[in-house]
Amino acid sequence: MTLTAIAHGPISSELIPVKTPAMRHDVPPCLESLPGRVLESTELRDLVDRLAGETARWSEQVAFSDEHRHYVSVYRDAFVDIWLLCWTRASDTGWHDHDVSSGAVAVVQGTLVESNPRFGRRHRSRRVAAGSSFSFGSDHLHRLTGATDDTVSVHAYSPPLWRLGQYTLTPDGVLRRMSVSYADELRPLEAG
Repeated sequence: MTLTAIAHGPISSELIPVKTPAMRHDVPPCLESLPGRVLESTELRDLVDRLAGETARWSEQVAFSDEHRHYVSVYRDAFVDIWLLCWTRASDTGWHDHDVSSGAVAVVQGTLVESNPRFGRRHRSRRVAAGSSFSFGSDHLHRLTGATDDTVSVHAYSPPLWRLGQYTLTPDGVLRRMSVSYADELRPLEAG
């Protein structure tokens, strides 16, 4: 098992390898004990809750920018994908899904706002503060925004992300989905 980190920073729109420790002792114990299968959303939540407490494993990767949301892939294998994300108030994923992957989010610092669309009614929104987490199935559609300028969150997906769906509502009320790569930065799409 190799721990790989890929970072997306404010200067480049390409993914840049930043660290590839090959030593097995670099893998956190909570990843060593993964069951070798696709994880349920509740298992993913337990995993992000444990990783959120292991700040020494990822704290050097924390960075903030109003230009681009900073995100780092901290672990990926055949069954799970784990990311560190950093947010400011300018950060907004836009409406999206995770294709066939279930997921979980643990907020380590600051606050995120998770919104879920409701047609014909006001969208549902909730604040997720530091120390809180949530999980979701592959049928989940949401939008995440930073509520503070220093938010840090740990995300896990299973099976690993390959594609995501981004959504926009056209001026005449038609919902459109665009498939994007997991490596692309999620941002709100323009209606068109």
